Amino acid sequence: MSTAEGAERYGELAATGPYGIRPGHALITMVEPHPGHEYAYNRWYEDDHYYAGAMAMPWMFAGRRWVATRDLQELRTPEKSAVAQPVTAGCYLSTYWITDGRYDEHMKWTVAINKRLNRDARVYHDRTHVFTSFQDHRATVYRDGAAGPRDFHALDHPYAGLVLQVVDCAGPEEREALLERLAARELPRRLAGSPAAMVTVFRPTPLPGDRMTYVKQVEGVDTRLTLLWFLERDPRDCWAEHFADLGGLAGEEGRVELVAPFVPTVPGTDTYVDRLRR
Repeated sequence: MSTAEGAERYGELAATGPYGIRPGHALITMVEPHPGHEYAYNRWYEDDHYYAGAMAMPWMFAGRRWVATRDLQELRTPEKSAVAQPVTAGCYLSTYWITDGRYDEHMKWTVAINKRLNRDARVYHDRTHVFTSFQDHRATVYRDGAAGPRDFHALDHPYAGLVLQVVDCAGPEEREALLERLAARELPRRLAGSPAAMVTVFRPTPLPGDRMTYVKQVEGVDTRLTLLWFLERDPRDCWAEHFADLGGLAGEEGRVELVAPFVPTVPGTDTYVDRLRR
């Protein structure tokens, strides 16, 4: 295919299929740089991978990076987590929205581009993927009803913090029952009067068989929910009052395997890197 023919193909692809703004899917990835590699990892992600490995891709329309300094890591629960071992592992979190209905097209591109980046020595290997998965959107619950930013704004709005919560259920039926209860009752009750403006709820999808080998296959595809709480205040200032008891959120339907607070990174800087360890 010539360059001109390739350019024409882009026009054909853009003219068909869904192109709404709803975040129908997400990439949620929590990563731990290996000891001694914190600065190099941050610079690689800030200066290259956030763009070449994410935002430049088709149908990935919003993204944001978050960081957990050591004091934030020490707020995490439960002590024995099925997600992070130890529970403090994973000091960087990246969240991305993908256009609803464009998951398959995006996955074709992301697998291909990451293989190319790896061949070109543009993948930083001194890191561990603690929790990385593509996910399907299931619900968004707002504190203020129709007022305020929507979920498609969430990764661009200057929220002061985020809480990542992972819940495992006994099976698919229990997960659906929990999701119904959360969306209808529990999340609206907890959001009322809290510093969290919204909660988005996702369920993980399996990674393709031709994924990069350094990313492990997703666990809990049929049993797990992932919640993102978007905060208008620094989580350290309101943790005890509003979020320390999130471990009881699952009730009888499941078990909360991670509650982890983060603050946003400052793009283009090494802010917070010197506060990741003791």
